[in-house]
Amino acid sequence: MTMQGMLYIALVFALVLGCAFPMGSYMAAIFEERVNYLAPVENGFYKLAGVDPKRAMRWTDYATTLLLLSVIHFLLLYAILRLQYYLPMNPLHIAGMSPRLAFNTAASFSTNTNWQAYAPESQISNGAQVFGLVVHMFISAAAGIAVAAAVMRAFTTGGLQSLGNFYADLTRITLYLLLPVSIIAATILVVAGSPQTFAQTFTAHTLDAGSQTIAIGPVAFQEAIKELGTNGGGFFNANSGHPFENPDAWTNLLENWLDLVIGFGLPIAFGIMLKDKAQGRALMFAMAIILSLGCIGSYAAEAAGNPLHIAAGVSASGGNMEGKEVRFGIVGSTTFNVAATGTSTGAVDSFTDSYMPLGGAIPLFLMQLGEVTPGGVGSGFYTIIVFALLSVFVAGLMVGRTPEYLGKKVQAKEIKLAMLGVLILTIFILAGAGFSLMTKSGFGSLANAGPHGLTEMLYAWSSATENNGSAFAGISADTPLLDYGLGSAMLFGRFAFLIPVLAIAGSLAAKPKLSASSGTFPTTGPLFIGLLIGVIIILGGLQYLPADTLGPLADQYLLAAGKTF
Repeated sequence: MTMQGMLYIALVFALVLGCAFPMGSYMAAIFEERVNYLAPVENGFYKLAGVDPKRAMRWTDYATTLLLLSVIHFLLLYAILRLQYYLPMNPLHIAGMSPRLAFNTAASFSTNTNWQAYAPESQISNGAQVFGLVVHMFISAAAGIAVAAAVMRAFTTGGLQSLGNFYADLTRITLYLLLPVSIIAATILVVAGSPQTFAQTFTAHTLDAGSQTIAIGPVAFQEAIKELGTNGGGFFNANSGHPFENPDAWTNLLENWLDLVIGFGLPIAFGIMLKDKAQGRALMFAMAIILSLGCIGSYAAEAAGNPLHIAAGVSASGGNMEGKEVRFGIVGSTTFNVAATGTSTGAVDSFTDSYMPLGGAIPLFLMQLGEVTPGGVGSGFYTIIVFALLSVFVAGLMVGRTPEYLGKKVQAKEIKLAMLGVLILTIFILAGAGFSLMTKSGFGSLANAGPHGLTEMLYAWSSATENNGSAFAGISADTPLLDYGLGSAMLFGRFAFLIPVLAIAGSLAAKPKLSASSGTFPTTGPLFIGLLIGVIIILGGLQYLPADTLGPLADQYLLAAGKTF
């Protein structure tokens, strides 16, 4: 590692955390309806949809509305993907997707996963990109933030019977947050060299007097919401390693910032809505500590180089550059990929399958922690709230008191729901990966044998269930088993966790808000931050330790011993 590399990581965190405070303040104003400069447009959408934005929704109404909208949009996207051959903006006459791949892709984009088991530039028309994928990038991101806003309201006061109105939250978040920032970011990307056109291709004349047909399209705008909404995926199969998606080191820094700023801003918004900013800062610092350690660890593993190359006398001064863009270097690549897996973005500017085993283990482990560092937009916040509840429960057991968090007593109902959410995803990841490796189809999807092959499959199921969407690039994902299996994991990972979270919010909202007493466990200082980090690692991550030991850790051991499998 170099001082320049460490300063780059420090720069990314300084820009993100510095902007998290004004971003959090702005989001709190949106959630509390103090932002209304587009009121005529907003009200026009409500009238067009026949929606009453003032109708109060209990948690059951909020959850039902979200589920119904998700089902409708899943079906619409499935239809677009199957029928894209007959739809406009398809001059290349790209065929419709197969039923299984359309199911996988519709599940992916409607759950903010954006896993892609296909080459987008050759298998998706511009029409399907714009009206299918990009629309869902906005809606899935806004839905996650809306749930986070509903959870925040549960703690603001006592005796609440409503968590807000889902339709109003979804509209306001899209209109006042996601669209404006995406337009600004897309404009910067266009200036930097990203295409933004409805043309499907252009012809380049090569130096040897030949020609080459190159795919283009409305790339910049999709890239902006892809990063800002922690969607992931990409207009091109090379993702953010493609120069049209990510032209240079400055756009790489911009996209890194877009990945993280909303996720870190949400705890700040929470503190503002609570009128206790220290509570929000404590959650933000817990997220930042874990992510910063992940960035440094992955950078160190890649900068150290390949032990086999070192043993063979090959210079390791440049570190492991396999699968990385020279224009980003090791630190720009690892910081981007760790941020993308610390969130649920899944975008990559280098290929994790080519990382050293420990370098690839860190993105894998960050997903397995539950995507809380800072996680997907909205989903990372409400997941860390679950871990905060578990933390005060553990603290309460230590001192023999009924645990409470932010004035709300945390009782058996909330803890059972919290543990259900944590454990049920673990079972799905481990059972899905294990079953896949027991089948001929699953085993045949692997590009590598031994521990690295296990890591590929474990990474795929972790990525799908945790709604991340990145992959160890060697895996062949377009098979019946993985199309339907991972597609189901995406739906399960989104909603099997989200529904218990809303149930917890509804239960806590109805409880009275108690004043702090001398026996109240403080939840703003270093002690709580350390406890929260410990609970996240122990309850969220160590369940995967046996599988990770057989995968990336065993892979690293073999390399260190000068062996390959």
